[in-house]
Amino acid sequence: MAYDEGLAQRIREIIADYPADVHEKKMFGGLAFMVNGHMCVGVTNSDLMARVGPEQYAAALELPHARKMDFTGKPLTGFVYVGDAGVAADDDLMAWIERSYGFISSLPPK
Repeated sequence: MAYDEGLAQRIREIIADYPADVHEKKMFGGLAFMVNGHMCVGVTNSDLMARVGPEQYAAALELPHARKMDFTGKPLTGFVYVGDAGVAADDDLMAWIERSYGFISSLPPK
């Protein structure tokens, strides 16, 4: 599984401060960060995978460098890929993680 280890480390450093059960799991051809049993964000190749939820999906796709997550040929509603330029700045990466964590926090723990 190929993924940008530098981006994964940056996510680890940010998400470590979140008050939740966080662990890593290899999935979607990369590395996913699970929060309370739900996929929150992840890395595949050099892209961030962000779970924004169905209600924020359309708005997330309007943001710079975001696109549909469609690794199977069918888009996963509520999930987006963010190109590396969209998370190059720490503030941008943090904003995506917070957006995803906000959605995950609304779900019951698994």
